[in-house]
Amino acid sequence: MGVVIRTADESDRELVVGLLDAAFRDDPVSGWVFPDEAHRRMTHHKLMAAFLDVVLAEGRVDLAEDGAACALWLPVPADAHAEDDEDGPAQLREAVDPDNERVELIGRLTADIHPAGCAHEYLWMIAVAPERQGEGLGTELIQSVLDRCDREGLPAYLEASNARSRKLYERLGFDLVGRPLDLPGGPQMWPMWRAPQQA
Repeated sequence: MGVVIRTADESDRELVVGLLDAAFRDDPVSGWVFPDEAHRRMTHHKLMAAFLDVVLAEGRVDLAEDGAACALWLPVPADAHAEDDEDGPAQLREAVDPDNERVELIGRLTADIHPAGCAHEYLWMIAVAPERQGEGLGTELIQSVLDRCDREGLPAYLEASNARSRKLYERLGFDLVGRPLDLPGGPQMWPMWRAPQQA
């Protein structure tokens, strides 16, 4: 397919937030975090912006040159622990939607299941514009990083938020690790791990 990929920076913030918002607003997990649809339309982009700001500061955002897809990656060192950012979920809730405990809860629950003790690349989010989904853009964005992981002997980790994305990740070599995360009164998320693969 030959998608041209570049590293996004602060000047791309509005574009990437819009892309994340459009791609995830109707996702089952987003629907659980913001169950009222009207409130979700007004607030969801704030959560996507907060996630993006973390990755712009600490990781890397790969962006298709035409702006149709992006992937948010965080390098996780071997000595990272969930308690290293104990206040992060509460701060996220305060910044995004102070009256919504689920904004904080999603951060705490995913931190609790995140593997520790092994350096890896964390695919926090990948988004493809709704009208471009199914064209292979997401696969190309992910594969470029997985190829590097394989060369460097580095695993990769993610949480799939819906069954469709889970199937994509399985095709790319990710396997379910542990049990699915059952969000209270809501959908499942699937923690997935990919060991580096030999050429």
